[in-house]
Amino acid sequence: MKASLKRMLIGRPLKSTELGEQKLNKTKALAILSSDALSSVAYGPEQILIVLVTVGAAALWYSIPIAIGVIILLTALILSYRQIIYAYPHGGGAYVVSRENLGVNPGLVAGGSLLVDYILTVAVSVSAGTDAITSALPSLHDYNVEIAIVFVILLTILNLRGVTESASVLAYPVYLFVLALFILIGVGIFNVVTGNVPSDLHTSIGTPVAGLSLFILLKAFASGSSALTGVEAISNAIPNFKEPAPVNAAKTLMAMGGLLAILFSGIVFLAFYYGITPSATSTVVSQIAEVSFGRNLVYYFIQGTTALILVLAANTGYSAFPLLAVNLSKDKFIPRMFQIRGDRLGYSNGIILLSLAAILLIIVFNGTTENLIPLYAVGVFIPFTLSQTGMIVKWIREKPQGWVTKLIINSVGAAISFVVTIVFFVTKLPAVWPVFIFLPIIIFAFHRIKKHYDSVGPQLRLIADEEIPPIEGNVIIVPVAGITKVVRNSLNYAKSLSADQIIAVYIAFEREDTRKFEEQWKKWQPDVKLVTLYSPYRSIVQPLTKFIDKAERLASKSNYQVSVIIPQFLPKKGWQNILHNQSSLLIHTSLLYRRNVVLITVPYHLQK
Repeated sequence: MKASLKRMLIGRPLKSTELGEQKLNKTKALAILSSDALSSVAYGPEQILIVLVTVGAAALWYSIPIAIGVIILLTALILSYRQIIYAYPHGGGAYVVSRENLGVNPGLVAGGSLLVDYILTVAVSVSAGTDAITSALPSLHDYNVEIAIVFVILLTILNLRGVTESASVLAYPVYLFVLALFILIGVGIFNVVTGNVPSDLHTSIGTPVAGLSLFILLKAFASGSSALTGVEAISNAIPNFKEPAPVNAAKTLMAMGGLLAILFSGIVFLAFYYGITPSATSTVVSQIAEVSFGRNLVYYFIQGTTALILVLAANTGYSAFPLLAVNLSKDKFIPRMFQIRGDRLGYSNGIILLSLAAILLIIVFNGTTENLIPLYAVGVFIPFTLSQTGMIVKWIREKPQGWVTKLIINSVGAAISFVVTIVFFVTKLPAVWPVFIFLPIIIFAFHRIKKHYDSVGPQLRLIADEEIPPIEGNVIIVPVAGITKVVRNSLNYAKSLSADQIIAVYIAFEREDTRKFEEQWKKWQPDVKLVTLYSPYRSIVQPLTKFIDKAERLASKSNYQVSVIIPQFLPKKGWQNILHNQSSLLIHTSLLYRRNVVLITVPYHLQK
């Protein structure tokens, strides 16, 4: 039944030779790798307004110059990551660039930040999508967390089905969202040009605003820059593109940058001209759509596609997180299981871990997007800064043709990204302080894992002249709890092995039981030596391990191997295990880390 359910949800397994069919063309790649960046149009402009409105509605005109600054930063990042794509065509993005040009630790800072950021991508996107739904349907507002978790589960199943299948599903809502916003922006600009929007709805550009400081403007700029999260995803996911992968990735990146610039600037302009102010119950896009169309079919189309893109923007995390995990795993900084492809040729372990972590975040932050966005944004601007700095070092060191222009592009990107990062830390410290805790912990864990893998290799490697003493014989110990079919099954197996001696060990809690059992054993298995141990404190493990220790010491003198065969019966249904005392599991656990003891579990399956 489990297998049937798995096939129904995930689909039939794919052969390794079908991997080429899982590569993405530019149209599908734009949908799943740009959805995060494009979706941020739905909340990026709103973050600018939230900061400015604290000074007063008159300050909202500053959203226009701030938006221009964000577009300049976007341009620098797009051009910078385009260079990264061609310089590092095998993917890896900020992690690989930082590691190769700045050193291991800067690379791990970038990689760790991005891993967390992709988890936040899922949590923020799904939470924002849920907010859009509950803006249109306020009666669902109390169920934000539950709705968000359901969306994460659905996205997990979709991504476990494979890259191309998820891309085929996601392409439609992404392009519908782009179409919906083009309609919204087009109609809004038409209304402005034709004079259908009263000019008194907004403060004129250039109006002096009392109490507005540089600190507030920088805070608004940093908040608006949250719309640029997801820009780096394409550089991480180059291996997912059809050949020529770097060319297709670069073209997709440029298309994403162009769309993001148009949609972001359009929403900011309309929000300013319509005099929109942030609301706890209705998003900025929702308010613009309502002013432009009223609550009619077009409004719900815009809200519906916005909700979809916000939810499905999480797929950028599902596309980039597993590939980044693969790069870190190849370098031995995270477990090797992240390199394993699942039934549908996706890196399913990375997908599942990402989903579990995102659900945990949604629960902890109660599905509130506002609480997640600052942490989300700072988590991506750290890698932005490191990757651009790494490229500066690369151009200065290698000096390829046209390196001066490339150096200028990366320098601008690095400088602005660094400023935004610092502004985030200064202005939003109460929201981003967890970075100072989880990032050192993650980097420490990376180094511990790496140290473990580096120590394992030499221990497993065969050395030509190394002498290993041969095993001269085998002593088998069988713990027995009674005279049953389970014990007989294990003894039969023990007798089939080339053993010099088989010893059955019985542990009695009462001395009278010892005598009775010895008499029964002589009649049942006279050819198998029985050792009975008295346990006054009713412990099975302690007297058994002491006996095995003694046997091990004696066997080591003659180069004999001690093997312990553990009888275990298995109920027909898994839940029935809780009805039994699991002595075999306790014995196995206690002996598992003994260096010179071989453990063998012999199962006996019950029929009903």
